[in-house]
Amino acid sequence: MNIGLIADDTRKVLMQNLCIAYKGILCKHDLYSTGVTGRMIEEATNLHIHKFLSGTLGGEQQLAMMIEQNQLDMMIFLRDSGQAMNYEVKFNNVIPLCDQYSIPLATNMATAEMLLKGMNNGDLEWRSLYR
Repeated sequence: MNIGLIADDTRKVLMQNLCIAYKGILCKHDLYSTGVTGRMIEEATNLHIHKFLSGTLGGEQQLAMMIEQNQLDMMIFLRDSGQAMNYEVKFNNVIPLCDQYSIPLATNMATAEMLLKGMNNGDLEWRSLYR
């Protein structure tokens, strides 16, 4: 499966910790991320990440294009909902596109863990029907 990973600045360490905890599951899949988040994950886990541009420089749009082209099966977007980012309104197309294209989306740790465990149990195999 193709998994997208994005984290707001205040959630990047949390994303690293998630990827460390679920490295055994994530290593079996293709991972795509915005630039800084991807580098941080690679440094912490040695997982191979397909890195796009930094989120503010177009990385989120590159992941959004993957969603529109049905090339992502799951998205984990750890965002800081309590602190609106300056670029969020302008660049954040990922969340509504996940809704539009039926891509499972986690925006917090609890949901991210459930999606990863479910994927590991085969609960997201239905995504292969969409390809």
